[in-house]
Amino acid sequence: MMAALAQTIHKHNGCVAGGPVRDRIDFHRLRCDGLEEMDSFDVYHQRNRDSSSLTETDDGKYCNGHTKINRPVHHIETNAADTVPNLNNAGVVMMESFDYDLALDYFWRCLNFLQGNCGRPFSSTFPVSSARSITVSQVSKSKSILREYDEGMSDCRTPVKMEGHLLALVDSLDKATLIVLFNMGILCLRLDVDWEANECFSRALPIARAAGLSSPVSIVSILRNIGCIGYRNGQLEKATEAFKEALQYRDIVADKLEIAAILNSVGLIYFHLPKPNTARALRCYGEAMKIRKHRLTSNHKDIATVLNNIGRVHFLKEEYPRALEKYLDALRIRRKVLGTDHLDVAATVYNAGQTYHKRGDLEKALQYYQEFMRIASPILGQCHRDVATTLKWMAQIYHERRDYSRAISFYEDALNAGRSALGIHPEVASILNKMGNLHYERGDFKKALSKYKEGLNVERAVLHHLHPNITVTLTNIGQIAKQTGEYRAALEFYKEALDIQSKSFGKTHPDIAITLSNIALIHYQNKSYAKSLEIYQDALRIRRDAFGDCNLDVASSLNSIGLVLFKLGMHDMSMQSFLESLKTRRSILGNEHRDIAIILYNIATIHMERGEDDEALRCYEQTLNIERIALGSDHADLVLTLQYIAQVHQQNGNFDRAVNYFTEVLRIQQLGMPASNPSIVDTLSNIAAIHMENGSISNMMSSMSEATRMAIRSGQDASEMKVNGLRFYDLALNSKSAAAA
Repeated sequence: MMAALAQTIHKHNGCVAGGPVRDRIDFHRLRCDGLEEMDSFDVYHQRNRDSSSLTETDDGKYCNGHTKINRPVHHIETNAADTVPNLNNAGVVMMESFDYDLALDYFWRCLNFLQGNCGRPFSSTFPVSSARSITVSQVSKSKSILREYDEGMSDCRTPVKMEGHLLALVDSLDKATLIVLFNMGILCLRLDVDWEANECFSRALPIARAAGLSSPVSIVSILRNIGCIGYRNGQLEKATEAFKEALQYRDIVADKLEIAAILNSVGLIYFHLPKPNTARALRCYGEAMKIRKHRLTSNHKDIATVLNNIGRVHFLKEEYPRALEKYLDALRIRRKVLGTDHLDVAATVYNAGQTYHKRGDLEKALQYYQEFMRIASPILGQCHRDVATTLKWMAQIYHERRDYSRAISFYEDALNAGRSALGIHPEVASILNKMGNLHYERGDFKKALSKYKEGLNVERAVLHHLHPNITVTLTNIGQIAKQTGEYRAALEFYKEALDIQSKSFGKTHPDIAITLSNIALIHYQNKSYAKSLEIYQDALRIRRDAFGDCNLDVASSLNSIGLVLFKLGMHDMSMQSFLESLKTRRSILGNEHRDIAIILYNIATIHMERGEDDEALRCYEQTLNIERIALGSDHADLVLTLQYIAQVHQQNGNFDRAVNYFTEVLRIQQLGMPASNPSIVDTLSNIAAIHMENGSISNMMSSMSEATRMAIRSGQDASEMKVNGLRFYDLALNSKSAAAA
């Protein structure tokens, strides 16, 4: 069992076998060859002087040569000396002095005495080299492998000495063995060799169970360590079993803080399950908090740890105000106890930043991300996964602010850090996809496609071939192909995504409906309206089966079907679909949501097509009122609605009102566009045409002159200026709310 441990110590030391320490081990072998030579080492059991080199036989008896002893020795004689305590305690002292080689030496010699194997000391079976070169910094580095941030999943690393009142409990070989095994397990923990540590604790556990209340080592501590090892190595079921057994002793254990630590650990397991059990996690954290508040000061770091863990559960449940409250309480304590530059402070700072980000407070989120970087970068280095992740979120904030130059700079830093820290990894793919999104939004489809394809290659290398992230990237690539008019390529990517989804989820999963809607949209844009209608209806059926009628995705499908029916000339059926979609959206969103305006706009267009100008105008005006409330009076999306209202008034001979609406269009365009933009030229042309139709020649000349001047400046042919004709709120518009999905 301990061979791997010996190799680990050898690795830590970097020393060659056969050096001074080998001489020391050989010296100890000489002293163990016979009990008669060990004047300074008395043993627990009285033996005849000729019983040197006792060995254990297969039947559990001890022998010396051909002489058999009729029974194994179980009890320590009352007049025995204290060799085993001395060896054990010396091992503890060496462990605390970071001399792990010598500590292991003492512990193994102690076990050899207890087992009657003094003629076979550990060094003959488990050769090790010196651990004297292990420094405190190396031990700290080893510990950092186990954790970087404190979740409170802490094992017991306090060794046990055989002295004082505890020595009185050591009334048998088994109990002495229990202590030594426990200490060896702790030594393994300190050396970051979990498997060997688990072996030691697992061998100690049945002895502690048998000893019951008279056990010199807490069975709770043993179970706690087994649980922590299981957790670290992803064996959550094994860890849970150990922790739950430990909690059976909660009423008789004097150290209630250890019970609190175990409760916190169980909460962590529930939190980290593939399907987190947030209710049980919160219950365990709550019990741990109750004990700690009763036994510790209000500003103790262990209270901050539980607060941070509770905050993570609320964050997972999307209860962001409650999560933020816990994080800020934890942060206040950690800053006070640990200082402002501690890594655990950085962890809570990051958590708070993420919560602010989710709440839409981008300024606060950015401040906290920056503080995390200030603390963590010097400790973790620039090439660390958490540094890469934080840089990604900072880039995301600049991205959301449309500060694209800063966003791309931070994305590139995140990508470099992620590649250095993780290599080919899903986080690297995530960064690449976000970079692709940014380029897509800027209309740079070539760069977007490059990043998406690079991300797809990473995902295919590290993820299962049916992983949902792959379908997202395929869909993004399909979107670019659609935007660039490469409809056949777009269909291929969408169909590949659909194939993965069908194999992963079955043919009735709601995600299937999203991809079907994308495919239907391609057919719509190819003017294959019958095929588009068929696929949209399949998507609608899936969504209705999954969600029922009162669902926004169902309403979206109905809107898309209404648009296709309009193209097919089925105006009555189109109106029916729009009205059903409107009813659903109003019941869920109320009357002033942007999506309500989309449906009203489409309904107005049908009225226009039917020649029902009054009904059309009423719906357009309702649309405009909602858009002003939802988007503000200066938003570019108001332009289209204003144009149609102006055109209706123009057709009805209400020229002054038509000019007023086109003038508002011009005002919004001039706020967000260069003066020579063709859209501004078109609006001025429309105003000029209305003035001409109204007989206002001077106003017409003024507007036309301005339009002509801008057209020439922008390189347009002034002869092409005209009043825009009627346009339907087409699916070709790049508006998420009007999309078929």
